[in-house]
Amino acid sequence: MMPEPENCPGVQTPNAGLASACQGCPNQKICSDPNKKLEDPGKALVAAALKNVRNKVLILSGKGGVGKSTITMLLTRYLSKKHTENNFGVLDIDICGPSQPRLLGVEGESVHQSGSGWSPVSVDDNVCLMSIGFLLGSSDDAIIWRGPKKNGMIRQFLSEVDWGTLDLLLLDTPPGTSDEHLSVVSYLRDDNNEGGDKSLNAIIVTTPQEVALLDVRKEINFCKKQRIPIIGVIENMSTFHCGFCGKYSEIFPAKTGGAKAMCEEMNVPYLGSLPLDPELAKLCDQGEDITTLKSDTVDALDQICQHFANFF
Repeated sequence: MMPEPENCPGVQTPNAGLASACQGCPNQKICSDPNKKLEDPGKALVAAALKNVRNKVLILSGKGGVGKSTITMLLTRYLSKKHTENNFGVLDIDICGPSQPRLLGVEGESVHQSGSGWSPVSVDDNVCLMSIGFLLGSSDDAIIWRGPKKNGMIRQFLSEVDWGTLDLLLLDTPPGTSDEHLSVVSYLRDDNNEGGDKSLNAIIVTTPQEVALLDVRKEINFCKKQRIPIIGVIENMSTFHCGFCGKYSEIFPAKTGGAKAMCEEMNVPYLGSLPLDPELAKLCDQGEDITTLKSDTVDALDQICQHFANFF
């Protein structure tokens, strides 16, 4: 089978071999055959590239703005400081809105090419990061791509980056259940393992209000349909602690019981909640290490990370 063209709708999509972009493609007859089950040739390349990555965790949420990127960074920072003997990687697959370079304090760094592929950017001695943000001329550049091009970029990140040996790879995803999510799951999930692929799991992030929970329920069902085990749900920005009066406020009121009630309803684990902390938000924006900050949020993060670490 020849490599797919740039505008290919995807060899396993309903439009395979039928879309206008398929006209003249040497693979058209193969793709349009309903009796032919195809596997993306990139899947074998990804498996070979990630053979020394023990665990892969998708950070998901059906809703935008709930703090997936922040949670990814917080987990990475805290776990890497707690477990200095382990190696951690972060892959930013939010193609149109990459924020991990700023959150992890390596904005402006360059990715280098070696004989074994792209070298991810080193954040700490035991943390590395890969993001499309490193490949842009300016942080203000817009990425205006359709699904197939995003799919190709994700495949490159998974198969052409020299990740080395990692104990945990965290994948920061965009909101929704669309192209990027389907691509990364199809490349990472081991469909030949009848007992389920225990190396690929998910953490779901939400805020307490029902408008966020509505979309997060969809994300949970996405994971169940795709056979991705859910480690648990983190409720972000649960309360706000005022540094002046000392009172706690619910900025996003949990009118329907919040994430904990939703987890009980949908039979998924609840990992805990993180209060909104202005000081922590400032450190995140500056790309500083948050582990030394004394706050309720860091204390809550410690409890969540203990649950998370026990999963492995």
